[in-house]
Amino acid sequence: MTEQGTVPATAQTITPHIVVHDGAAAVDWYTAVLGAREDLRIELPNGKLLVELRFGEALMLLADEFPDIGIVSPRTLGGTYMALYLTVRDVDVTWDRALEAGAEVFVPLAESFWGDRQGQIIDPFGHRWGFSQHLRDVPPEEIKAAAIAAFGG
Repeated sequence: MTEQGTVPATAQTITPHIVVHDGAAAVDWYTAVLGAREDLRIELPNGKLLVELRFGEALMLLADEFPDIGIVSPRTLGGTYMALYLTVRDVDVTWDRALEAGAEVFVPLAESFWGDRQGQIIDPFGHRWGFSQHLRDVPPEEIKAAAIAAFGG
């Protein structure tokens, strides 16, 4: 039993919880395209799903929409302002697989000033994902200078 006030061994200190319009299709997409592992699926009598997915050791919670109580997806809201980042061994393979499976490019795949090859997509359920592959270590001062140059001071 987990002591009250502690983080359970099955979670991180912060755990993303996303809402989608079609839970079953989303779970299929995240497992097939992004390599997620389904740890727990709760099928409610109304057909809606509550699911725990793992990306490596990271936990993500997924739920179908419950609009009657204000729980809606990015598709219902018309967009999202948050991105989930997934670090992978081969970003080009993950990128191509996501696009072939219906994702839309949000930020094209390119080498970043912090040493990663990365880009962002919008998945078929309206969530923004960043895919990243570490290429080289960059000293913090070089990253800081490049960030100021890219985004202003």
